[in-house]
Amino acid sequence: MKLWLSLLSILLLLVMLPFTGMPAEQTEIQSGPQNFSRGTSGTSDPYMGHATGGWEGSAEGKAYSEFQHHIVGLGDTLFGLAELGQALQYPRLLWTRLALPTILGAVGVYNLGWSDHDAWPIGSLGFVETFFGQDREIIEHKLCAVLALAIAVCEALRRTGRVRHPAWAAPLVLLTLVGSLLLFVHSHVNHPAAARIDLHHALLGSVGVCAGLSKGLASWLPGASPHVKKRWEVAWGGCVILFGLLLLVYSE
Repeated sequence: MKLWLSLLSILLLLVMLPFTGMPAEQTEIQSGPQNFSRGTSGTSDPYMGHATGGWEGSAEGKAYSEFQHHIVGLGDTLFGLAELGQALQYPRLLWTRLALPTILGAVGVYNLGWSDHDAWPIGSLGFVETFFGQDREIIEHKLCAVLALAIAVCEALRRTGRVRHPAWAAPLVLLTLVGSLLLFVHSHVNHPAAARIDLHHALLGSVGVCAGLSKGLASWLPGASPHVKKRWEVAWGGCVILFGLLLLVYSE
């Protein structure tokens, strides 16, 4: 477990990097009055309107963002149902056991490529600008995609019997917690509905933390009986389903 705790510490540092490296002028942009008119800005915008409100908050931007959230929500709901079915000891078909790594892998690949309109690989920003630039929102979206892919790989290895040590259950728990905590600081600062979106993200983060803790207790609660572990597994599946449903009703 010491290895996984060390990895968690590294991931938390990665989560905080976008905030510690933000230049003063970017902070002023986020704290000052915003221009929400489509395609207008007082200065040249290296992010094609994403960082200054041209795309963010426009009709096209809202539709694009809502679609991304709904796709992820559908995937979360489906693998949450599979996890709940396993917790309730329904017939354990192969697809239900592999639903989580398969769907999370697909979600991770999808968000890595299409999470943001202006970002690499579909937008005007290059790889370095996307992952190491000044746009926190884009960096956090890509980081969540990487977390989803990491969970998918570890769970695929574990559920197909390639790895058997109990410590391999740690990435699912720890990375779920990291991704959920990230939602509390993830913000669409240049969006007209930023306050409502922040509230929704905080609700998602709360449900995600409950999911991660439930899975952790189901895996490692000392002296827990099979009945108690089953209850925590049911709580894990239920939280994942609720998380997915909240994403399905996401609206800007």
